[in-house]
Amino acid sequence: MRPADLNRLTVQESADRYVELIRAKTLTGALSPATAEVYARDVATFVRLAGEGKVLDDLTGEDVDAILLAFARKPDGRRAEPGAGLQSASSQSRFRRSVSALFKHATLAGWVQINPMALATVTAKERGGLRPERRALTREQAQGLIGAARDLSGDRGDGGGRGDAGVSSGAGAAAVDGAAGAERGRRRDQRTELRDALIVLLLSTMGPRVSELVRANVEDFYTNDGVRYWRIFGKGGKTRDVPLPGDVARVLEAYLLERGRADAPEKALLLSWRGRRLARGDVQAVIDRVQRRVDPDRRRSVTPHGLRHTTATHLLADAVDMDAVRRVLGHSDLATLGRYRDELPGELEVAMRAHPLLRGPSGGR
Repeated sequence: MRPADLNRLTVQESADRYVELIRAKTLTGALSPATAEVYARDVATFVRLAGEGKVLDDLTGEDVDAILLAFARKPDGRRAEPGAGLQSASSQSRFRRSVSALFKHATLAGWVQINPMALATVTAKERGGLRPERRALTREQAQGLIGAARDLSGDRGDGGGRGDAGVSSGAGAAAVDGAAGAERGRRRDQRTELRDALIVLLLSTMGPRVSELVRANVEDFYTNDGVRYWRIFGKGGKTRDVPLPGDVARVLEAYLLERGRADAPEKALLLSWRGRRLARGDVQAVIDRVQRRVDPDRRRSVTPHGLRHTTATHLLADAVDMDAVRRVLGHSDLATLGRYRDELPGELEVAMRAHPLLRGPSGGR
């Protein structure tokens, strides 16, 4: 029997009220605007999958299962290429958390009698039988992407040149030359080669969150004792100062010099060709554009968050101190690094060949 005060709102009505509430929380600092928009986007997707005219209280555990499965099989809209893949495991988990938060509030507000999330049977690992694709790029794939960014910026590094970028010869090289020609044909304020290179290099070598990247201002980069640093403003109002690798610092300097020539008044580091702060959604298009310059054998599509995984995976695999990696990524707990580390091909074989208990006193066998 339903309680007398149950408010039988439709899915659309309840979503509108909930989104209004979470956006209001940004005014008090309880939620960041970026987090609120993620919740809002997931709730909008939930409305489309559930049916906006349905009564929220009429949804059952089976309905929630169907919604979670439908989302898991939904193409990833962040990717420009056709057939780029379905939702990643992290996207599915995020969507589930957003829907769960909506129903938790609905239960407290009297919009539903029973929380259907408690009756859902599809778990995060079983969703549609989908296996998450590895998120970190292999060393060859990462070096191909970084090499393409260096080539795009004109900074060949110590062993640079087009060979580092992995750009294929023949038709592939012609396509690259055509793209470069198109860039050269633009006005100075429309050319984005250095900006695109800087975006890929920062994501690949320092692993910032995409929100941290687009939020960066020119004044956040400073020099101390000859070393360039980026003061990153992260989650929860926390900041971290991370030194830039030399190659990345050189591309940054070239980009800032070009910005100065264009007399860009905007304080944001990364600008669109119209001179406005770059949006989060534009970053994926930049990565995909640079990826098209990489040899197909070394190319694999990747998201900005996948490059964060790439940074963590390769720093840890190279025996970089775990606490240093934690500080680079901006985590408060070392245990969190486990989520950001993928296994690498041949990693166990290398570890067993160099087993510390089989080395002699002088480090030999």
